[in-house]
Amino acid sequence: MARIRKIIVGEAGVEPTDAPPPFDAEDLEAPDELLSVLPLADMGSDLILGEEEKAAADTEVRRGVAVIRHYWQHAPHGPGVYRMIGESGEVLYVGKAKSVRKRIANYLREGGHTNRIARMISLTASMVFVSTATETEALLLETNYIKQMKPRFNVLMRDDKSFPYILLSRDHEAPQLTKHRGARSRKGDYFGPFASVWAVNRTLNALQRAFLLRSCTDSYYENRTRPCLLYQIKRCSAPCTGEISLHDYDHLASEARDFLSGKSRAVRELLAREMEQAAENLAFEQAARLRDRISALSTIQGAQGINPKTVEEADVFAIVEEAGHFCVEVFFFRASQNWGNRAYFPRADKSLSLSEVLDAFLAQFYSDKPAARLLLLSEEIENADVLAQALSERSGHKVEIAVPQRGEKKDLVEAARQNGRETLSRQLSEQASQEKLLAELAKAFGLERVLRRVEVYDNSHIMGTNAVGAMIVAGPSGFMKTHYRTFNIKGEELTPGDDYGMMREVLRRRFSRLLREDPIAPSPEAESEEAPPSEKNEAFPQWPDLILIDGGQGQFDAARAILDELGIDNVALASIAKGVDRDAGRETFFVTGRPPFRLPPRDPALYFVQRLRDEAHRFAIGTHRAKRRKEFTKSPLDEIAGIGPARKRALLNAFGTAKAISRAALPDLEKVPGINAASAKLIYDFFHERGK
Repeated sequence: MARIRKIIVGEAGVEPTDAPPPFDAEDLEAPDELLSVLPLADMGSDLILGEEEKAAADTEVRRGVAVIRHYWQHAPHGPGVYRMIGESGEVLYVGKAKSVRKRIANYLREGGHTNRIARMISLTASMVFVSTATETEALLLETNYIKQMKPRFNVLMRDDKSFPYILLSRDHEAPQLTKHRGARSRKGDYFGPFASVWAVNRTLNALQRAFLLRSCTDSYYENRTRPCLLYQIKRCSAPCTGEISLHDYDHLASEARDFLSGKSRAVRELLAREMEQAAENLAFEQAARLRDRISALSTIQGAQGINPKTVEEADVFAIVEEAGHFCVEVFFFRASQNWGNRAYFPRADKSLSLSEVLDAFLAQFYSDKPAARLLLLSEEIENADVLAQALSERSGHKVEIAVPQRGEKKDLVEAARQNGRETLSRQLSEQASQEKLLAELAKAFGLERVLRRVEVYDNSHIMGTNAVGAMIVAGPSGFMKTHYRTFNIKGEELTPGDDYGMMREVLRRRFSRLLREDPIAPSPEAESEEAPPSEKNEAFPQWPDLILIDGGQGQFDAARAILDELGIDNVALASIAKGVDRDAGRETFFVTGRPPFRLPPRDPALYFVQRLRDEAHRFAIGTHRAKRRKEFTKSPLDEIAGIGPARKRALLNAFGTAKAISRAALPDLEKVPGINAASAKLIYDFFHERGK
């Protein structure tokens, strides 16, 4: 986190004077740009504007420039971060600079800007400045602000999932080999990142065959009395029951650690010598086991696709652009092995260059991830030196950023670039197909609006128990899983199994909250004429254009009543009832203002609705089952306030079961380690008051 030294807030900070001093061209980072000042209407805009629109746009930009000039005179001369804020308080843009004052001066021209910058200037109502000690700190702070505030004019990294790692623990006599995500709080060696769960699972499976290390939890290990199935299928050496000595097991763990650290050739040569020695000694079974282990190691290295000979550790980034959309393909190389790749689709204005998008993407990508010692890029970036310094300080080792021009490193970048092109082409093709399906769905339901957000609702329960409601969301990019929501049915007045009442509760909670957070629901024709097409396509709306209910006339009427109660009359509503004998293709649809109807059996819209309904059903059933499993494993001790995991573990170790704890006398409870007199009284009273 950057060390903040000074903050100037436009709304509540230093009041600007009515007559700010004129700015000097020397304050510009690029004074030569003043020589090419163009009227706003002649910027080569992608939009075709009439004379009146051009004049209005020029006026808005001049107003924005006047606002920025008011705040510019108070901008710090040193490094820092600035935020441009709109009238509603929305953060429009976050930027950093070595000299904030010089950077802000670039916005004081009334022409010569790209459409993106001109619109940003015209919407600016105030600015906030934060000074930092160094440009590196400014970069880190800028990245944190962008990820937290998600300004509409910044490049935004859309997928922010953590990467899986392989953990070889050091906190147990028999080290555990397992998959790990999240904070590295456990003592051990972490190897990664792996690009996907599939990549790490594949590697873990081969490592278990090669080194026979346990993957079970410590509690499972401690309670074994005979080897488990993994021992029988030669995936574990069973140290839990003494099938292998701890000394020999440590030797296996050391070999695995060396292999994952890059000493793969030495490990394979050692195993080969041991196999030959075993064969010479006529220990053919042992030689066969060593042969199988060598084969497993070959599987790890042979299935990697691209295995560099001269690059031991590197992250490779290649960016491509097509039809105004960007794709960043990332390859991970560790221990001279390819540990997978992942594609990202950052949100960025199409006027930005590949270099600018990649520059902004990298800072956000490494905001919560460790960096490799070498970053190979497909484009030169402006902040390479600052980013390398920041990543070196955070990682504790030197990080080098390079754009290779020849050799194997260049080949790695080109391979990533080619994968990126193919991935982006597939993405655009799928998105075009999805948009066609949304258009077909709107046509089938008689809607004139463009469907950008469709919400589908379903309930799941067994005779009213563990009832949950589920909402899935679909848009032009497919299923938007980050927008999925679940609802625990809480209504005490509901009759168990009342599907209509459950649907009413789910919709009331969903749209009551939406009205509080975003009170302006879109009208059917409200395709925000203010926003340019690029922003319309990128900003995923919070309000649905269509609500789909899994159910018949009763569910439809219940949903319609809730929307009427909340005063929401500009969101389309439809319900889908299962066909006769629940046959797919014979569904009946209910829409406001139309009698119930069916769609032709081969209609693409029908297949699309079935996909939406099945996804909502899958999500609802999965959530219900997870809740039910949690109920099965729930202990009465969970309901006692002040009794945490450590005390519950101590009680179960002392008495064995929750039933035995409920029957224990107060003096016996007080003897349990970690349970004081007050806690013992609390536990005793809980069980005996419940029994009365």
